[in-house]
Amino acid sequence: MRVHEGKKPFKCEFCEYASTETNGLKTHILAVHEGKKPFQCEMCEYASARKHHLNRHILAVHEGKKPFECELCGYRYTQNGNLRKHIQVVHEGKKPFKCELCEYASAQKQHLKQHILAVHEGKKPFKCVLCEYASSHKQQLKQHIEAVHERKKPFICELCGHATSYSQNLNKHMQAVHEGKKNV
Repeated sequence: MRVHEGKKPFKCEFCEYASTETNGLKTHILAVHEGKKPFQCEMCEYASARKHHLNRHILAVHEGKKPFECELCGYRYTQNGNLRKHIQVVHEGKKPFKCELCEYASAQKQHLKQHILAVHEGKKPFKCVLCEYASSHKQQLKQHIEAVHERKKPFICELCGHATSYSQNLNKHMQAVHEGKKNV
């Protein structure tokens, strides 16, 4: 009954997660806070705390089965809920998560949380172990390590072979060098 009423009385003591069931909370703590994911994919490194997540992974990744297709653009999903969210965000432009401190709005709650931490609280929890760099986004830290410390340059100009670490730098290169645009 709690599921249909939207009630989530089982709250995590370590973060903001809440569940309708005690088992959901136990699985969350094991997976997220203790790093225990007993269901391991035999074909790759994927592991999950829930067996049905592993089954869904195998169907989507290894068997290519994504039964839910967007009628507007053809993009396919393994879950109907993800398709609904896709339609709302991509085709309807909905951004239900709004910042109370500025005009920022997001389609995902996690993005709003990251925005508040970074912009309004100045927190950068993702720290590089090799230098003083810190970021509010895990992906930015990963890009920093690859670009600065591993010197990876995966973005390559097809016209001249110029390589760069960031896609936006390749775009600037294309505009400045090959399209003749100044002040890029």
